[in-house]
Amino acid sequence: MTVPPAHRAFEDLVAEAVAVPTEGWDFSWFEGRATEERPSWRYARSLSGRLAGAGGAPLPFADGAFDLVVSRHPVRPHWAETARVLAPGGTYFAQHVGPASVFELVEYFLGPQPESVRRARHPEDERAAAEAAGLEVVELRAQRLRMEFHDIGAVVHFLRKVVWMVPGFTVEAYEPRLRALHRRIADEGPFVAHSTRHLFDARKPSTAP
Repeated sequence: MTVPPAHRAFEDLVAEAVAVPTEGWDFSWFEGRATEERPSWRYARSLSGRLAGAGGAPLPFADGAFDLVVSRHPVRPHWAETARVLAPGGTYFAQHVGPASVFELVEYFLGPQPESVRRARHPEDERAAAEAAGLEVVELRAQRLRMEFHDIGAVVHFLRKVVWMVPGFTVEAYEPRLRALHRRIADEGPFVAHSTRHLFDARKPSTAP
């Protein structure tokens, strides 16, 4: 009889998660152990259609070199540079990480975060920054997406891989909280968090204002 991961021993689950390599951006290990809802706009599919009609340019990039600039989960959007390299009428099409993403998990380990941290990457702040750089925001859509961690091993591997969530995370440093969360998942079911995403469709005006 197979024991569900959540009901396996804490030490076994943690040892398994610690042994998994964290290099690269492969999340296949989470299959059956954690889930994340995807945005309804299906960014990759939408992007493929736009790329089919876009042209490129050689390095270095001149002013107005591109009719399409794309980005998925930039750490910090470079609005002025994006506006510079876009041709008049060109488009910036991107999916950004939103504010307080997966903060249920972050705050479980770090405690309540200040409002300035929770608001970072707010879509309306980014809209203002894009418009200040001279772009017109054609569409801005935001979603809050359900995530589930089905066992403590999934939590450990996630925090080892996505290192900015709980900076300096180690099993040793957070063992009491990890053990408490392991018991909670076994008793109550998956730990639920929410990621946040927003879709940007912005345009460089065809003519200067």
